[in-house]
Amino acid sequence: MPFQVDLPQTLTQRVAQLGEGEYLAGMWVCSGSPVAAEIAAASGMQWVLIDAEHSPIDLQITTSLLQAMNGYPATPVVRVPVNDQVLIKQYLDLGAQNLLVPMVDTPADAEAAVRSVHYPPRGVRGVGSALARVSRWNAVPNYLARAEEFVSLTVQIESATAVDNAAEIAAVDGIDAVFVGPSDLAASMGLLGQQTHPDVTAAVLATFDAVKAAGKLVGVNAFDPEQARKYLDAGASFVLVGADVGLMMNGARAWAETWVRD
Repeated sequence: MPFQVDLPQTLTQRVAQLGEGEYLAGMWVCSGSPVAAEIAAASGMQWVLIDAEHSPIDLQITTSLLQAMNGYPATPVVRVPVNDQVLIKQYLDLGAQNLLVPMVDTPADAEAAVRSVHYPPRGVRGVGSALARVSRWNAVPNYLARAEEFVSLTVQIESATAVDNAAEIAAVDGIDAVFVGPSDLAASMGLLGQQTHPDVTAAVLATFDAVKAAGKLVGVNAFDPEQARKYLDAGASFVLVGADVGLMMNGARAWAETWVRD
């Protein structure tokens, strides 16, 4: 009998198993280092975001990071650089099961993302899984017919326009979850760098309400512990609370302050 491979649960499947008040805590990997990705996956964090939007991480590096994290319990999520069907196809084929699509401002943007992750007739994803890591080169039984089982699609709301459209975005069939990005949201509101400003917080919480009313999961980025707890209390199911480069810099600066003498 040929050897067969089972793929891990998606982010959506993991979140669906959470009990009341439970959540998944995660961190970013922005450095592009497989060692950093493996440390993040081994740290006890429940999910890790590989950021291909604001970093030098490309398709080949993403593959290396996913391979480094393979076998650990943390769920990897890949933020693609743009809502583009060709790039999304490539990230899926290299084995990214959980995609985060940035800058989704309208229901039409969300619908485009959904089409990109599905094979015809539902979508426009090109068929190349037999030659790719996504199916482990055909070691995953009946991958094409089961592809929807293995893909989780999260879209990112990070503008005032997207907040206004949050209910309609979340209602799009095929959107599994919505992730709120307070940094770009603050910038779009004329509050650059003020992610914890009361108006930004209010917009985030309004988005939570709209997404949950649509029956979808909601997550958020919140490096400030007090802010993170506020969002978790408001119903966030998954949250990012740090990043590899930030933790390294903060640790290095603290160590320098301890030991460096002018």
